[in-house]
Amino acid sequence: MTSALIFFGVVATLFAGWRAGRRIRFFLHIFQLETYKFGRYGRWLAGHVPSLIVRPSHGVGAAALAGGGLVASAAAPSWGALAVLLMWPMAFISSRRYRSDQEKKPLAFTDRMVRLAIPTALLALLPVASGGLYGWTLGSPTGVLWYLGGFLAADLGAPLWVALGAALMHPIETAIQRGFKRQARRRLQTRSDLSVIGITGSYGKTSTKFIVAELLRQKYNVYATPSSYNTPMGLCLAVNEHLKPEHQVLVLEYGIRYPGDMDALCDIAEPDASVVTTIGVAHLETMGSQDRIAAEKGVLVERTAPDGPAVLNVDDERVAAMAERAAGPVWRISTEGHPDADITAGDIRYDTGGTAFDVTDDTGTTVAFETQLLGRHNVLNVLLAVAVGRSMGLRLRQMAHAVRRVQPIEHRLQLRSRGDVTIIDDAFNSNPVGARNAVEILSEMDGGKRVIVTPGMVELGDRQWTENKDFGVVLAQHDLDLVVLVGEEQTAPIQAGLSEGGAPAERIMVVDSLAEAQEILERRLGPGDVVLYENDLPDQYSV
Repeated sequence: MTSALIFFGVVATLFAGWRAGRRIRFFLHIFQLETYKFGRYGRWLAGHVPSLIVRPSHGVGAAALAGGGLVASAAAPSWGALAVLLMWPMAFISSRRYRSDQEKKPLAFTDRMVRLAIPTALLALLPVASGGLYGWTLGSPTGVLWYLGGFLAADLGAPLWVALGAALMHPIETAIQRGFKRQARRRLQTRSDLSVIGITGSYGKTSTKFIVAELLRQKYNVYATPSSYNTPMGLCLAVNEHLKPEHQVLVLEYGIRYPGDMDALCDIAEPDASVVTTIGVAHLETMGSQDRIAAEKGVLVERTAPDGPAVLNVDDERVAAMAERAAGPVWRISTEGHPDADITAGDIRYDTGGTAFDVTDDTGTTVAFETQLLGRHNVLNVLLAVAVGRSMGLRLRQMAHAVRRVQPIEHRLQLRSRGDVTIIDDAFNSNPVGARNAVEILSEMDGGKRVIVTPGMVELGDRQWTENKDFGVVLAQHDLDLVVLVGEEQTAPIQAGLSEGGAPAERIMVVDSLAEAQEILERRLGPGDVVLYENDLPDQYSV
C-alpha cells in the first residue's frame, strides 16, 4: 500500500502542478492584456467567474477530499488517501481552456512580467507547502489530503495570486517607470536632429504608423515602434532601447484610456508633427463621451512643435475642429471629397488582392495607388501618411510605389487563404466604424458565399447594446449568405438588429464558441467563398 501511495502521489502531484501552473500563466496573461491595471483586471474576473475562474474540477476536488476524509475517519486512512489520489488526475486532467498555443496576442515575458511571475509563483506555492508540511507532521496517510488540499487552493486561487503579486510589486514598478521616463526625456533632449511624429486617434493608429514609416523611408532613416507601443512604457522602451543615432525620424503611437494620459505621453516625447485619425466610441467606459475623447486626443495637436504640421482627417468633424488648436500648418485629408482637404482619394475599389484608388495631392497631381490593405479607413490611413510625406518633401508618385509594399497588420483586415477559401481576418477590431467597413468590403467581394463570424463589440460603455444592434441592422442590409454569431447572450443585440433589418432566419446561426463556428464553416464553405472574422473573438483564440 505504501508504494502505491507514493506512486499515485507523484502522479497526482504532476497533474495538480501542471494544471495550477497553466491557470497561473493564463491569469498572468489576462493581467498583461488588461495593461496591468487592477480595475480592468477585476472587471474581467467579475465577468468570467463561472467560465474560467471557478471550474467544475474544483468542486470535484473538494468532494474528493471530503470523501477521502470520511473514509479515513472510518479507520481506513490508507484507502481514503489512495481513493483521493486516484480521483485527482481525473478531476484535473483538463486544462484545455487555458491553452497558450492559440492565443492571438501571446503572453510577452517582458522584464515586468518576469518580476510579476516570481512573487505570483511563490504565493501559489504557499498553500502547497503549508498543506504538505502539515500533512507530513500528521505521520499518517491522511496527510495526503492536506497536501492535495494545498494544490486545490493554489489552483483555485490563481487569479488572486496574480493580483497579490502585482500589489507587492507595485511600489517597485512605479520607481522603475519613473527612471525609464527620465532616461527617455534626456535622450530626446540631446537629439535636436530627430523628427518625432506622433499619431493618435480612436482607430487606425497602428496602421497609419506603419504606412507613414514605409513612405518616409523613401528619403529618411526611420524607426517606428512595433505593434501597439502606445503607452508611457512603450514610448520609453522605443526611445531608450531601440532608437539609434542614425535614425532621422521617430514615428510614435499615442494611446489614451483616461483623462491626462496624452499629457503624460507628451511629457516623454513631444511631437514635431502630429496626426489624428478618427474620434470614435472606443474607451467610452473610461472617458465618458466622444467629446471628452476628442478633447484628450487634441492635446497632441496642442503640444506639437510651434512650426510643426498637424495632419487631420476632416471627414471626422471632431478631428477637423482640432485645427483651431494647432500652432503650425494644418494638412487636411478626406476620402469624401471635403472642399477644404489638401489630399483626397477617389474611385475606391476592392477585390481579393486589396484596394485600388486615386490620390490627388495639394499640387493638384493625381496618381493611381494600389495596396494590399483593405477598407476605406485604410485608404484614409494612406492619405494621412501621404500628407506627412508631402509635408516632409516627398513626391506623390514615389509614395505610390512605397504603398504597394505595406503589409496588412495581423488580425486587422488581413487577407489570407485557407485552401480555396478567402479569409478576411479582422479579429482584433472592436469598433463600430471598422466593423461596418469590414462588412462593406465583404459585401463587395465577388465569387461564392459571403460569411461573417462575430461575437459583437465590447468596451463601448452605455452604447454597447445600441452599437451592436445597429451592427446587426447593417449585416441585414448587406444580404450576406451566412451570419455566425458567437455567444447567445453576448450577441443578443446583433440578433435584434438582424431581425429588425429583415435578415432571413435561415441565414443566421448562434453558436457557443469559435471552435463550434469553425466546425460549421468546414461543412459549409467551398471554393471561392469568403469568410470575415470580425471583432475580438472569445478567449483570445486565433482564427
